[in-house]
Amino acid sequence: MIDTHSHIYGEEFAQDCDDVVQRAFRAGVSHIFLPNINMESIQPMLSLCDRYPGRLHPMIGLHPSDVNDSFHHVLSSMEALLADAHPPYVAVGEVGLDFYWDTAFRKEQLEAFRIQIEWAIRYLLPLVIHVRSAHRELLDVMTEYSGCGLRGIFHCFGGTLAEATQLLSYEGFCLGIGGVLTFKKSTLPDVLSRIPLSRVVLETDSPYLAPVPYRGQRNESAYVAEVLRKVADVYGLPVAEVERQTDQNAKRIFTHIN
Repeated sequence: MIDTHSHIYGEEFAQDCDDVVQRAFRAGVSHIFLPNINMESIQPMLSLCDRYPGRLHPMIGLHPSDVNDSFHHVLSSMEALLADAHPPYVAVGEVGLDFYWDTAFRKEQLEAFRIQIEWAIRYLLPLVIHVRSAHRELLDVMTEYSGCGLRGIFHCFGGTLAEATQLLSYEGFCLGIGGVLTFKKSTLPDVLSRIPLSRVVLETDSPYLAPVPYRGQRNESAYVAEVLRKVADVYGLPVAEVERQTDQNAKRIFTHIN
C-alpha cells in the first residue's frame, strides 16, 4: 500500500511520530508521501524523511490557505530550495486553490498556483493539488497549461461524477481517495464506482479525515488499509488486486520509486 498524502510530520504527531511510522509499515504501507504546507513545515518534514530514506518522501509547496500578501517572498525561498543541485523533493505540493473560508487572497492564490505549476513543468515534478470551493477556477488555470505534460494527484477528492470527469480530462492525473469514502452518508462510493481504477490512488490526509472505524480520531498512515478495503468493496475486486493497481498508479506519478 502507498499513502500518497500524509502530514505525519505535524505537531499532532510530536510525541509518537516514529511509532506512527512503524505502525504504518506493520500495516503493509510501503511508501508515505509528505506534502509540505509552508516554510515552517519544511524542516520537520525533511527530518522525518531523513530517518526513513526511500520510504518517506517529501514534497515542497505553499498550501493555498497559507497564501497571503507575502507569498512572493515565501515562493522565492522555496524555489531556491527546489533549485538545489540535489533537492530531495519528489513533487510540488500541497498547492492549489481554497476559497471555502475566505476569498481575501483570491488573486494571490491564483498567482501562487500558477507559479507552482510552472515549477512542476520546469523541474519535471508531479503536482499534488488541493481544491476546495474553487472547482471552476481550478479548471480555468489548468486549461492554461494543457499540453505541458503535467501529471499529479487531485488530492482528497470528494466531488460529483461531473467534477471527477472534468478533472480526469487531464490525462496525467489521478484522484486521491481517502477516509471520506468510508463515511456513512458519503456519496463518493457511487461516484468512484464509475471511475476507472487506473485513475485512483490512496491517501489518508493524516491527521485529518480518519476513516471508519476511526472517524473522529487522529488519522494516521496505517489507516490507509481501511480506505483500501472500502475501495475494493466499491469495485467488487479482491483487496490484493486493488492494492496492486493503486500502487502502480502511484508509481506512475511518483516515477522515482519502484
